[in-house]
Amino acid sequence: MSALDTYFERTTALVESLYRNERDNIVKAAELCADRISKGGLIFLFGNGHSRMMCEEMTPRQGCYAGWVAMAELALSNHANIIGMNGLRAPLHLEKYEGYSEEILKGFKFGPNDAFIVISTSGIRPVIVEMAAGAQRRGLPVIAIVARKHCENAPSGHSSGKKLIDYADIVIDNQCPPGDCVVELPGLEWRTGPTSTVTGGMIINMLRCETAERLLAKGYKPVLLPSHQFVGNTSAAEQLDRFYEAYRVSLRHLYEE
Repeated sequence: MSALDTYFERTTALVESLYRNERDNIVKAAELCADRISKGGLIFLFGNGHSRMMCEEMTPRQGCYAGWVAMAELALSNHANIIGMNGLRAPLHLEKYEGYSEEILKGFKFGPNDAFIVISTSGIRPVIVEMAAGAQRRGLPVIAIVARKHCENAPSGHSSGKKLIDYADIVIDNQCPPGDCVVELPGLEWRTGPTSTVTGGMIINMLRCETAERLLAKGYKPVLLPSHQFVGNTSAAEQLDRFYEAYRVSLRHLYEE
């Protein structure tokens, strides 16, 4: 097989494994999210580095709805330049700095119905461990999206020895192997072909859809973000305004005295 065939087959197998083994955990997470959103709560999503993409896959994204908040800390995930200003060195260093997550959390006034989704393939970096610990300390349930095999077998990067899974109420295993990549090529010392984007995106969208269905079953109709690619479609423009307003209203408890 060529490298592309190998990647396709192995990644497809991981997606199938995800459905077989993690469906029940995704359903549990969806019920938790639906319960919280239906009561006026917010579901915060945090991931640093590449995991930030999963937060933004949830919201803002066509088909998303008010109730989800992507916590995109630019200092930890804006590294496309790789070298120089806004390069990769600083975020990789900062995610190992203990105490940083608490400073992020201090910027919010969380409500009693809020919850957290913390996303990290390894689940061992201090910023990830402390984000989950800080949410739990505030009484918020934590859903972890993590590569369980990697997390369980890798040493913690935090001085406490704790990992993301130690602070999670629900763990969703993205099925990725240690190191994430699945393609070995003769002549290369390291694997290529990371898979967490594919399985992570699948988890996020299954969770979004299941939560929406459960919200409707509870009598709560979520306000969706429509596709804004329909140029000249006045109903889409009107729906976009409804989404903006619903999202604004959903955040009000974060800023109330």
